[in-house]
Amino acid sequence: MPYTMPYKRFILSKPNAAITEITVPGMKKKDFIADFKQYYIHLLGRDEDCRSPFYAGEALSQAIRDRLMERWKATHKTYKETHSRRAFYISMEFLMGRTLSNAMLNLGVKDVVTHAMYDLGVEIEELIESEPDAGLGNGGLGRLAACFIDSCATLQLPVIGYGLRYEYGMFVQSIVNGEQVEKPDHWLRHGNIWEIERLEYTWPVKFGGHTEVQVDEQGNHRMCWISTNDVLAVPYDTPIPGFQNNTVNTLRLWKAVATEEFNLDEFNAGDYAEAVAAKNTAEHITMVLYPNDANENGKELRLRQQYFLASASLQDVISHWVKMHGENFSEFADKNCFQLNDTHPSIAIAELMRILMDIHGLGWTEAWSITKRTMAYTNHTLLPEALEKWPVPLMQRLLPRLMEIIFEINARFLSEVAAHWPGDNARLRSMSIIEEGNPQQVRMAYLAIVGSFSVNGVAQLHSKLLQQGLFRDFYELWPQQFNNKTNGVTPRRWLAGCNPELAKLITETIGEGWITHLSELHKLTPYADDPIFRARWRNIKQQAKQHLIDYKKQQYPHLNLNVDALFDVQVKRIHEYKRQILNVLHVIHLYDRIKRGDTSNWVARCVLIGGKAAPGYAMAKKTIKLINNVAKVINSDEAVGDKLTLFFLTDYRVSAMEKICPGADLSEQISTAGKEASGTGNMKLMMNGALTIGTLDGANIEIREEVGDENFFLFGLTEAEIEARRRHYHPISIIDQDDDLQRVMNLLESGHFNQFEPGIFDDLIASIKSPHDPWMTIADFRSFIDAQKRVEDAYQDKERWTKMSILNCANSGKFSTDRTITEYNNEIWKLEPRPVKYP
Repeated sequence: MPYTMPYKRFILSKPNAAITEITVPGMKKKDFIADFKQYYIHLLGRDEDCRSPFYAGEALSQAIRDRLMERWKATHKTYKETHSRRAFYISMEFLMGRTLSNAMLNLGVKDVVTHAMYDLGVEIEELIESEPDAGLGNGGLGRLAACFIDSCATLQLPVIGYGLRYEYGMFVQSIVNGEQVEKPDHWLRHGNIWEIERLEYTWPVKFGGHTEVQVDEQGNHRMCWISTNDVLAVPYDTPIPGFQNNTVNTLRLWKAVATEEFNLDEFNAGDYAEAVAAKNTAEHITMVLYPNDANENGKELRLRQQYFLASASLQDVISHWVKMHGENFSEFADKNCFQLNDTHPSIAIAELMRILMDIHGLGWTEAWSITKRTMAYTNHTLLPEALEKWPVPLMQRLLPRLMEIIFEINARFLSEVAAHWPGDNARLRSMSIIEEGNPQQVRMAYLAIVGSFSVNGVAQLHSKLLQQGLFRDFYELWPQQFNNKTNGVTPRRWLAGCNPELAKLITETIGEGWITHLSELHKLTPYADDPIFRARWRNIKQQAKQHLIDYKKQQYPHLNLNVDALFDVQVKRIHEYKRQILNVLHVIHLYDRIKRGDTSNWVARCVLIGGKAAPGYAMAKKTIKLINNVAKVINSDEAVGDKLTLFFLTDYRVSAMEKICPGADLSEQISTAGKEASGTGNMKLMMNGALTIGTLDGANIEIREEVGDENFFLFGLTEAEIEARRRHYHPISIIDQDDDLQRVMNLLESGHFNQFEPGIFDDLIASIKSPHDPWMTIADFRSFIDAQKRVEDAYQDKERWTKMSILNCANSGKFSTDRTITEYNNEIWKLEPRPVKYP
C-alpha cells in the first residue's frame, strides 16, 4: 500500500456535478487573453508596473496547462477503460529542455497565442526565454528519453516515463580564464509550473537493515527485509502532449523525502544538526544529478539513486495492478512491459523479484517468468568502463535482500550456461553476473541481459559490435534476444519548433504531413534542383545564422562572427572519444596556413564548439582550456581577421541547441570509429540542413546510407582498421611524415597557445602522441584535413552546397523517434494505439 502521508484526504461524500463536470477552456485568441489576465492579475498579483517576463511567462504557462489538463485526464480515462497493455520507460535522465513552446506547438496554438500576447504588448519570445531548462539530464541519453516520450504521445501509445526529480541539474557552465567552472543549476528555484505533486502515490523505499525468514498467517515461509532505513518517494507528474491529437501522457518523477521531518527529542536536547540529519540524508538522493562517484560516498549515493528510482516505479506499477486485479498476476506480463534505458535502472530486475516473492507471495519460478517476460534492456555504450559495476559489500550493506536475489539469479543462470557449454569454466567466469576480485563486483549490464527478454543497441554498427564484442557470449547463448533500434529525434522540437521559418517553407512546399510522418521529407528531393527554391532555402539558412549570432551577442556583446562564413559546429559532451581535440588540430592547421600566407581561394570559417566536461574528468576539462586558449590567440590576431574564428559555446543545453542547429552549415561527428553508440546531435543537425563530416561510427553510417556518399564528407579509419592498427600504432612516425601535422604539433608543443602558462597542455599532448592512445587522434589527422578541403570546395559553390543541404534534410526521415518508437512497439512492447476523445 502507498505510504500514508500526514495529511487529510479530501473525500466527496456524494457525487457532486459542479465538481466533476468538464469545463472546456477556449482555444481562441480572446480566451487566451482572458485567462492570461486572470492568472497574471489575480493568481500572481501583478499589475502593469511589473516588467519581469518571468511572471508573464508563469501566467501564460498556467493558461496553456489548463488546456493540457482535461486532455490529460481524458487520456488516463481512455487507457483505464480500454484495459490497455502498457509500457514503462525507466530512465535516470529526461533532458526535457523548456516546456512552454513545445506545449503550444503540440496543442496547435502557437500562432494564436503569439497574436494574443502581441495584442497585450508582450513578446512571446521573452516569455519562452524566461523559462529555465529542466535540469533532468546530462546529454544524449536524457535527451533521447525526452524525444521518446514525445513520440509515444504523438503515436498515442500508453507509455509512462519514470525518472527522478533532481533539485539541481548537472551544473551551469561558465568559463573563467579559459577553464570550465561549475555552478549549481538550481532549476527548481522558482518551482515548476508544469508539475503536479501526487502525495497519494507516495511509496517507501528500503535501505540497509537485514533479512530473516518469517512465517505468515498461512504457514508459508517468507523472506522479510527488516530494520531498514526507509525513504519516501513522492511523485511529481508532468504532462507530455502528443502532436495535436488530444493525447497527453505522463512523466512521473520521484522526489526523496524523509519519513519524519526531524527527531524532536534530539532537537529539544539542543542537537539541532543531528535532529535533521535523517531528513538531509534522505533528500540527498534526488538533490543532484549524477554525483561524483570517484569516492565511496559518491558511489553509494549513485546506487541509492538507481534503486530509489527502480523501487518506487515498480511499487507504483504493481500497486495499480493489485488495485485492479487483486493478487492474481497470471496476466501481468501480458499487460506490462518495462524498458530499461541503459544499465542504470537494471536493479529493477532484482527488485521486481523481491516485490513479487516477498510482498505478494509468488514462488521463484513464477516470479522469474514474469520478470523475464516484462523487462527489456537498451544498451547505450561500447565503452567497457561505462558498464556499471557495484562492489558486493556495498550492495550487501545497502540492499541486502537484493544481493541475495542477485546471487540466486546468478547461480541459476550459471547452471544454464554450464548445461549449454559443459566444462567451459572460462566462459562461466566471463559470463557470471558476479565478477571475482577483491572485492567482488556485480556486473549490472549482465544482470540486465539475464533478466530481460530483449536487448537492443541504438545503431546498426553499435548493435553489431555488442553482439560481436562486449556481449558476444550472451549473443551466442540467446541470439533471438538481441536486436537493433536506431535512435532518432522528435521532429516537433528539432525542426518544426526550433526552425519555424524552414518548417514553414517545407510545409508550403510538400504539406504538413511531415511533422508526424518525417519520411515525407523525401518529397523535397526534386526541389533541390529548383534554383528559386534553393534561393529561398539559402536565405532562411542565412537568417538562422544571423539569429545564432544575435543570440550569442546577448552574452558576448563584442562577439564578431561573419554570417557569410562556413558555420562549422561540434556540440556534445566533451570526451576524448568524441575527439574535440582533432577539431582543434584542424583549426590550428588553418591558423598556420593563414600565418604562412596560404590563403588562395580561402573559405572563411566560424568553428563553434560547445559541451560540458564531467567535473572529475581532467582531460576533458583540459580540452576546454585548450579550445579557449587557441580561440584567444586566433581571434585577437589582426592578420587572421574574419578568415577564421574559433568560439566556445558556453553552457551548452537543450535551449541552446534549439538556436544552434538551424544555423549550422557543417556537423562535426568525428568520434573514433567503434566508440560512439549512436549520437543524436548528428540527426538534429542533418534534419536542419547541415552537412555531416564524420567517421563510420554510430548512426553516421546510416546517415550516409540515407543521404548518399556524395552528400556526406567521410574520413578516418573504420572500426576494423582501428582494431588492426592498434598493434602497430606509432603516432610519432605519422607526425614525422606529415609536414602539416609537424607544424601543428610544433605550435602546440612550443607553448604558442599557453605562453604564460607553461606546461599546462603537456598531458594532453602526450596522450595524443602515445602509441597507446585508444582514440587514435593522430591516425585520422591527414584524412580529416583532406575531408575538410572537400568541405571548402563544396562550400565555395553556393548552389551545390544548398542542394546538398536540401538533400540532407530530405533524407533525414529515418531519424525520427516516431520511426524508432514504432519499431520498439512492433517488436518489443506490442502496445495498441489508443485514440483519445476530447472533449
